[in-house]
Amino acid sequence: MSALSLADLQQAFRAHLLGEEQAALVAVAVGDRIPASARLRVYRHHVFTSLTAALGVTFSTVRGAVGDDFFAGMARAFIAQSPPAGPVLSEYGAGFAAFIERWPPAETLPYLADVARLDWALNLAYAAPDMPGLTAERLAAVPSEQLGMLKLGPRPGVALIRSAYPIDRIWALNHSGDVDTVALDAGGVCLLVFPRTDDAAFASLDPGAAALVAALEAGDTLGAAVEQAMAAEPDLDVGAALGRLLALGALTDPGA
Repeated sequence: MSALSLADLQQAFRAHLLGEEQAALVAVAVGDRIPASARLRVYRHHVFTSLTAALGVTFSTVRGAVGDDFFAGMARAFIAQSPPAGPVLSEYGAGFAAFIERWPPAETLPYLADVARLDWALNLAYAAPDMPGLTAERLAAVPSEQLGMLKLGPRPGVALIRSAYPIDRIWALNHSGDVDTVALDAGGVCLLVFPRTDDAAFASLDPGAAALVAALEAGDTLGAAVEQAMAAEPDLDVGAALGRLLALGALTDPGA
């Protein structure tokens, strides 16, 4: 058999790692006391084990909710379908939530994809660049006639996560110890995920505040965003909602 080209060798090795047996690769692999096929299987096992562990760290709430065995099977199926595109394992898993929605064994766990979205948003917030958010003092310095035209997008790492399930309590059940049980029919939530110094966190938002953030994220001016917030929650205290976002450091400073 002729030697594989470098490109063919790399392709065969990649396919092997993802679960496809490659006879041509076995033929060129070096083996001494351990057969080449066994060496390749050991390496494949190591790759899947390492990637599963990395996903388990990023999606720790998902892992806690379903248990190690179920998570390992789910992670293995995801890895085979969507292997890492880069070397930084903390950046791996962007498509995991969408995969969970399509994975047949998870059909009876309709909340699980949203839990994965929360885990992923916290991961991104933790890795977000450290930059100051807009403060109440900075906003107060803006002339009143200019306030409505301001564009105050969310700062890097901030995300809105909406769910029909109490995923905040599912997170707490697996991490904080403050929750003993979760009633899945308790109602949905809208969570604001945001970075903190050397950490990431989330807070629950009322419909009006959530609409305010969503409109600002979409690029609307502050005046237009307030209108959308009032439409979502007519009795919203806009000043209090905006003050809370500022206290969380959730908005960009347009003058920074």
